[in-house]
Amino acid sequence: MGTAHNDAGETRLASAAEWSGYLGVAPLIMCLAAVGLLPEYAYRELAQRMAIAWGAVLLACAGAVHLGLALAGRLPWQGLRAGAALAPALVGAAAVVVGGQRALALLVVGHGGLWLYEHRSLGRQLPGAYLGLRRQLALAICMLLALIMFVSDAAGLS
Repeated sequence: MGTAHNDAGETRLASAAEWSGYLGVAPLIMCLAAVGLLPEYAYRELAQRMAIAWGAVLLACAGAVHLGLALAGRLPWQGLRAGAALAPALVGAAAVVVGGQRALALLVVGHGGLWLYEHRSLGRQLPGAYLGLRRQLALAICMLLALIMFVSDAAGLS
């Protein structure tokens, strides 16, 4: 009976974690709408910068998961893994500095590259539920950032 109770608690926790991940994508949806619908150029540009900043934060957070797993002893810590865990934060920071549509493209590559690394290099060492969630989140984030890039171009933003 104790096992069933623990399983139910873990299921609720997993569900809450999934919802947190999905809710983390919501600001990108709002930025997409703002870039496309706001009447003034300055506000559209601000929405684009917010999308870049939020995309960078999401990328850094995804990389930080690898640091946390290594600290918890779930992933062996090697030089390549350390670089792969830190690279998302560096790519995100570079995107914030570059700005504009190039930053959005860089973030798409960063999120896609991290997803590819997780699935190809770490697929057997990471939980299946985590990989499934990351696949869905990476796809949603990449699509939204790409859409923001296209809408930015149509809105006259660089």
